[in-house]
Amino acid sequence: MYEVHVLFVGYCRPTNDGMLANCTCTLVKGPKNIIVDTMTPWDKAALVEAIHDHGLEVDDIDYVVSTHGHSDHIGNNNLFLKAQHLVGRCVSYKHIYYDDSKFFNSDGVYEIDNCIQIVSTPGHTLVDVSVIVQTTQESFGIVGDLFENEDDLMDESIWLNAGSENPDSQRKNRKMIMEKVDWIIPGHGPMFSTNKYK
Repeated sequence: MYEVHVLFVGYCRPTNDGMLANCTCTLVKGPKNIIVDTMTPWDKAALVEAIHDHGLEVDDIDYVVSTHGHSDHIGNNNLFLKAQHLVGRCVSYKHIYYDDSKFFNSDGVYEIDNCIQIVSTPGHTLVDVSVIVQTTQESFGIVGDLFENEDDLMDESIWLNAGSENPDSQRKNRKMIMEKVDWIIPGHGPMFSTNKYK
């Protein structure tokens, strides 16, 4: 069965020079080991150490999922040379780039197994994906920047100002994910329960 471990909690804060930001990085450990969003290249040593702390090596990772292609979500993808890579809906392994229709069904779902789905959730970018994980007791949505943080449930300007290529689609997919899972792991903040919002 699967376990979900938030390795690093993302953040995003304005500074005089711009934004101080990094994404949440999550390990899904189980029959298939998955890293979701690999932060920036400057986080390499910390990421390797965090994976090791959970009893794994980089070569034990089966899938690298970047919820979208922004630089704070893809910075260490090159560590995982034995994994299949997804950047949004772009599926690749080594030099092979697959037709995404081989993996994603007509509903925009790539089912890894009965407990793991990669779901198309466009909005922040047009190719965003989220990872839905069912553990023995709870379900988790690892959503990248579909949700910036829990505060954006009360103030949609937070996720709109973070950049949304399609706000209507993002609203629809935020609602869909909220209804599907018990916990949301957002792109730039701590994990939160959906129960109080249902």
